[in-house]
Amino acid sequence: MTEKKVPIAVARGDGIGPEIMKATLHVLEEAGANLELHEVEIGEKVYLKGCPTGIEPKTWDVIRNTKAFLKAPITTPQGGGFKSLNVTVRTSLGLFANVRPCVSYSPFVKTKHPNMDLVIIRENEEDLYAGLEYRQTPDVACSLKLISRPGSEKIIRYAFEYARHHGRKKVTCFTKDNIMKFSDGLFHKVFNEIAHEYPDIENEHWIVDIGAAKLADTPEAFDVIVLPNLYGDILSDVAAQISGSVGLAGSANIGDFGAMFEAIHGSAPKRAGQNVANPSGLLLGAVLMLQYIGQNEVAMRIHNAWLKTIEQGIHTYDIYNEKTSTAKVGTQEFAKAVADNLGKKPETLKPVVYEQKTKVATLHVPRPQTAVRELIGVDVFVYSKDDANAYQKKLILVDFAPFALEMISNRGVRIWPKGLPETFCIEQYRCRFMHKQKNHPVSFHEILALLDKLHFLGHDIIKTEQLYLIDGEAGYSSAQG
Repeated sequence: MTEKKVPIAVARGDGIGPEIMKATLHVLEEAGANLELHEVEIGEKVYLKGCPTGIEPKTWDVIRNTKAFLKAPITTPQGGGFKSLNVTVRTSLGLFANVRPCVSYSPFVKTKHPNMDLVIIRENEEDLYAGLEYRQTPDVACSLKLISRPGSEKIIRYAFEYARHHGRKKVTCFTKDNIMKFSDGLFHKVFNEIAHEYPDIENEHWIVDIGAAKLADTPEAFDVIVLPNLYGDILSDVAAQISGSVGLAGSANIGDFGAMFEAIHGSAPKRAGQNVANPSGLLLGAVLMLQYIGQNEVAMRIHNAWLKTIEQGIHTYDIYNEKTSTAKVGTQEFAKAVADNLGKKPETLKPVVYEQKTKVATLHVPRPQTAVRELIGVDVFVYSKDDANAYQKKLILVDFAPFALEMISNRGVRIWPKGLPETFCIEQYRCRFMHKQKNHPVSFHEILALLDKLHFLGHDIIKTEQLYLIDGEAGYSSAQG
């Protein structure tokens, strides 16, 4: 243990947050964690003060000037355009890796998967969680899915480094690149590239739907799973639940300059103030925090005491089972039981051993950008209440030189040329314009002139997407969809 106390920021949160934080801090104190607490207020109260992010500017300074952030669940008010505070903190502080261990504690916690022991590593900053959303028409909303090479490289390399660091043997990637060939396809491509750098670690890829089915049925087949943000959010909850309970899972959000630790569950306002919530998720998040700040001995004492408590059958209501539990206890009583077991180890469950190790690093390998990028066309999204036949008649006979109208689609389905009358259409059309000479470069000024002409003809333009050849290959989906 270091002599100087380590400063950490603490947020007690909303709903059950204050209760489980009180329980967690009690165990940390009893275990001798060498911490200097800096309490901050975030969440519902701050939102309702008129702060749309749920966090005041002065709070950022406290979080940034401490070594770690221990956060209880918070409530985001419904409506009003409030943004998720979790997403704001993760992205603003560059906490790119969400690490969620999912372990079963059979036979003391009921599960169909007694040998489950995996870690989900979720990309934390990109994908649909970037929050790039638009209401394009009264009846059409759009979210942009953002996957980048640098973001993918960082999280995937972290997953392999994590596996090597913790003696794990396999890293599995989940994507849906049979459908999203550019976004998920890039994530899969980067995974394959980086996997070659780790010949000592087995690697595999699953399409996320069948991978999710396999995870739910046979989680023992997985070791470390790395995946984009949305899939990671959903499947880490699934994995935690099938291990025994979402209430048992803690998580770490790791960046190059800091980290945040939390339970994976929400604030459960219906359970607030009843002293029934399970503090285990936040307590195990705190164990991850202690490892991060180098207090491995304390982390080990707390984790083994927690395992001993679970083994003794002292359980909160969510995991209580008459066949395996010996006592149903409240939030604070559970924390007291863990504190009483400090210095003890489980006898049936495997005790944990945390050796002093360096932190997992991303080991970013810079790659020179040499791609050749050529602008060859534009997709124009238009709002129109016309049906498909009426709308295409407004375009197909117009001369847009030097462009040619190549395609009109609706909801990603081509309706002209060679569309089908059965295709259901909404009030958003996509019109693809390419140079009359195939793959001939076009200028931005020519695109502006095209847009000006469409506007003059009465077309209500929502947005545009420029079409590029990148190293001679189309950087856009085909005209078939």
